[in-house]
Amino acid sequence: MRQTALVVGGGGREHALVRALARADGNPNIFCAPGNAGIALDAQVRALDVTDPRAVTALARTVGADFVVLGPEAPLVTGAADALRAAGIPVLGPSGAAARLEGSKVFAKKIMLAAGVPTARAATVTDVAAGIAAIDEFGVPVAIKADGLAAGKGVVVAQTRAEAIDALTNALELHVFGEAGDIVVVEEGLTGPEVSLLAVCAGEDVARFPAARDYKPIGEGNTGPNTGGMGSVSPIPDLPDRDADRLIDLVHRPVVAEMARRGTPFSGVLYAGLMMTADGPRVLEFNVRFGDPETQALLPRLADDALELLGAAARGTVPDRPVAIHADPCVAVVLAAAGYPGSPRQGDVISGLDAAATTGAEVYHAGTRTDALGRIVTAGGRVLAVAQRGTTVIEARTKAYAAADLIAWEGMQMRRDIALNL
Repeated sequence: MRQTALVVGGGGREHALVRALARADGNPNIFCAPGNAGIALDAQVRALDVTDPRAVTALARTVGADFVVLGPEAPLVTGAADALRAAGIPVLGPSGAAARLEGSKVFAKKIMLAAGVPTARAATVTDVAAGIAAIDEFGVPVAIKADGLAAGKGVVVAQTRAEAIDALTNALELHVFGEAGDIVVVEEGLTGPEVSLLAVCAGEDVARFPAARDYKPIGEGNTGPNTGGMGSVSPIPDLPDRDADRLIDLVHRPVVAEMARRGTPFSGVLYAGLMMTADGPRVLEFNVRFGDPETQALLPRLADDALELLGAAARGTVPDRPVAIHADPCVAVVLAAAGYPGSPRQGDVISGLDAAATTGAEVYHAGTRTDALGRIVTAGGRVLAVAQRGTTVIEARTKAYAAADLIAWEGMQMRRDIALNL
């Protein structure tokens, strides 16, 4: 019987999930809500307030979803998975209580310490004076992190004391992150390459994806303010599979065990952002869903059937093994709107989408919509991700950039150093 899948979200990650499901042998009936202009070409889109668990559940019932994949963090932390499970609808995503691993950096630190997971020294503060004391204790560089969700922009890695104090003041006194910044984690600065390691977890079983790397700052050479991610690559030569397996045993399994011990079992995707320091790996953060833009570099490599993998995970079972992956590396390059990450300009007409698609690239839509004239225009900060596989990372990035260069709109931003010099 043909299955129906509902993907909740409207970004590049969700487009990658929709495309992966569309490649499945079972030819599922795919819905996505709210979707975007590109997703509408690959799935049936529906309007949805993703932060309303009742609305998510009602839509799943209306479309007859056999399972639901919750893409972004917002529906997870507001308890959409709880509402769906209460209605008897299988869902890939943790409970609202377990989603605090992403929703609260303070909570995540407590879990890491209890589970014995290596992480940076940190202090939790609610006023600038206490934050300055922590800065002076740790020295610079130092990370200033809003406790709550801030759309990937709540972390400042300050290189000077003055920059760190500015970040504290912005969060705690100017409230630039709203309530998300009412509590701040001041964390010692770490140096080394960053790694993203995602795994689908259910019970004690962990299905690991290969390592990936994303590029957070807006500017080349990792300069400028942080974004949600300007590109990604998988695999990365400094973390081969044998080391990835060791990290799963060091990080993911202990965290899952600690959550179960506390009565909040974790079922869903656990993403660990790590810094590979000279003293060993340190966890920087957890996400409780597929990463964006890492997913756009990982899912084109997926050799397992996405319908079977995601559907089984939604029902609470995953194979306790690495997921099957194509050997070819993949590079994803994000194209961002003018003004991003501050105040992205919207409504710019996008050209070259068809030309880029003819190269064989996966062009994933994130912030797009269709205007009154039927043209696809910018509608968010990160607008597109262009992904390509190749026999080597060099070939994959060359092909990805060649496709990306066919796309244009006024003020388009693109880093030119994604996956360079790995």
